[in-house]
Amino acid sequence: MQEVSRSGAAGELRLDALIADLWWRVRLINTDILEEEARSGVLDVQQPNYPLLALNLRARRDNLVSTIGVLEQRARSMSEAA
Repeated sequence: MQEVSRSGAAGELRLDALIADLWWRVRLINTDILEEEARSGVLDVQQPNYPLLALNLRARRDNLVSTIGVLEQRARSMSEAA
């Protein structure tokens, strides 16, 4: 039984590390979005000349944040089950 609990703890640690890495990537993407907006001089997403790269980065960031939410929920479930 100890091996099961150890592997569960290791799984939680890996999940926590993955979540931390994804948050780091979100911060990088946010920086890239700000740089692209500054380069183009267009900050409003509703403007027709808003940079396409920034739009794509926003979509990628939003997908990552959604994924992180699912992983955080899974991590909570794992810690409650332990």
